Amino acid sequence: MTNSKKIGIWMDSESAHLMELTPDPIQTTIIESKFNHQEKEFTLSKSENLMHNKEQHQQSEYYKKLGEVIRNYEEVLLFGPTNAKTELANILEADHHFDKIIIKVKPSDKMTENQKHAFVRDYFSMR
Repeated sequence: MTNSKKIGIWMDSESAHLMELTPDPIQTTIIESKFNHQEKEFTLSKSENLMHNKEQHQQSEYYKKLGEVIRNYEEVLLFGPTNAKTELANILEADHHFDKIIIKVKPSDKMTENQKHAFVRDYFSMR
């Protein structure tokens, strides 16, 4: 039996916590969106239209960075408390570069780092 490359990604619209499933203890890598709460407040004070344009552009960059990482895996679990995981899954589903990658989306609440690691281990142990 071969081991497939598996990764769990807990995400919201501001950051993604990437956790590769390995025999070693899981390590977390974080990718931050450039469009965080402070950026939103600052841009909104100038113009609502500008804020939405900037948000769309920076969210697109954020999802593109995540897509570049996901491309290296065979199975991906996207989970978290917001719709960001579903938005990313829809973008990846529309891109044929990801056709051979199994991508699943699961809802979850905010979690501690240990809870995230357990969620990833439990999900892939059931498969």
